Amino acid sequence: MTRDEIKKKVCEVTATILNIDESECAEDKSFTADLGADSIQSVELMAGFDAEFDIEMDEEGALACQTIGDAIDFISTYVN
Repeated sequence: MTRDEIKKKVCEVTATILNIDESECAEDKSFTADLGADSIQSVELMAGFDAEFDIEMDEEGALACQTIGDAIDFISTYVN
């Protein structure tokens, strides 16, 4: 899976869970500061990524992802 394919799926999941437009999804955007995710939504994002990519991410590592780019890089270690 390419980085662009991962980014597209990360943005789809993020937009759905945070109820934002996918156009707001840029790699430098912070889930909390820029996109408004609260702690519950952060857990929902992790569960959404797990389901979308059919993986089981390390919870501590996943919750340490602060930006869209961090999540893409982290997920790519599981799918590639």
